[in-house]
Amino acid sequence: REPLAPRPAAAPGTALLEAANLRKTFGGLVAVNDIGFAVRAGEVVALIGPNGAGKSTTFNLVTGVARLTAGAVRLRGTDVTGLPARRIARLGCARTFQHVKLVAGMSVIENVALGAHLRGGAGPVRGALGLDAAEEAALFAEADRQVARVGLTACRDLPAGSLALGQQRIVEIARALCLGPQLLLLDEPAAGLRHQEKQALGDLLRRLRQEGLGILLVEHDMDFVMGLADRLVVMNFGAKLCEGAPAAVRRDPAVVEAYLGSPA
Repeated sequence: REPLAPRPAAAPGTALLEAANLRKTFGGLVAVNDIGFAVRAGEVVALIGPNGAGKSTTFNLVTGVARLTAGAVRLRGTDVTGLPARRIARLGCARTFQHVKLVAGMSVIENVALGAHLRGGAGPVRGALGLDAAEEAALFAEADRQVARVGLTACRDLPAGSLALGQQRIVEIARALCLGPQLLLLDEPAAGLRHQEKQALGDLLRRLRQEGLGILLVEHDMDFVMGLADRLVVMNFGAKLCEGAPAAVRRDPAVVEAYLGSPA
């Protein structure tokens, strides 16, 4: 069975995500204060800043997990402000979360196939009951393609919970890729990983960038970010402190004071 038809790739440099004046308040607390940035096809943008800076909240606003107080989000020029998370995902914006969210007892391929169900018509419940065998075969073919794409074919039939943390993170990325996204959002993908696992993750993300994906990540590991990102957006107290190439951001006195601790 053939996998699902791929989504047309965006031309390099195409604006995939445009976030304008994002604002989120909780009562009197301003968690995100007029943040704006863009992510283009074929680039990696990292959102960095101290704990509590509002990075994960910004992710949630972009992906529809949290509702904006003010501001606008556009995907490929289409206004998606206020749309539910599932609709935004279907439009080509896939994400992973800070903590691994795999079904430990299910195989790698079954976990990855869950990501493809958003592109199908039957849904996961009908699929589990075998009510649409042709579609289910196509979804699993797509899952196989993405497992191979991230280099985990050898682990295809193993329980996801038996894999090392680094491999589990890559399984999550494969599941997100089943959506056929043009934009991939990763929430602290390097957290808790050993050196070699970080290297494997970085190599995968560089390959995906080369394939034309736009990647936005929240990350605390500065060495990982500096060696990977094309641009950094630095947040502090919910606001954007600065934005630029990693080398320039590392030298910015305001960033050094707020986050890095000492000049490199």
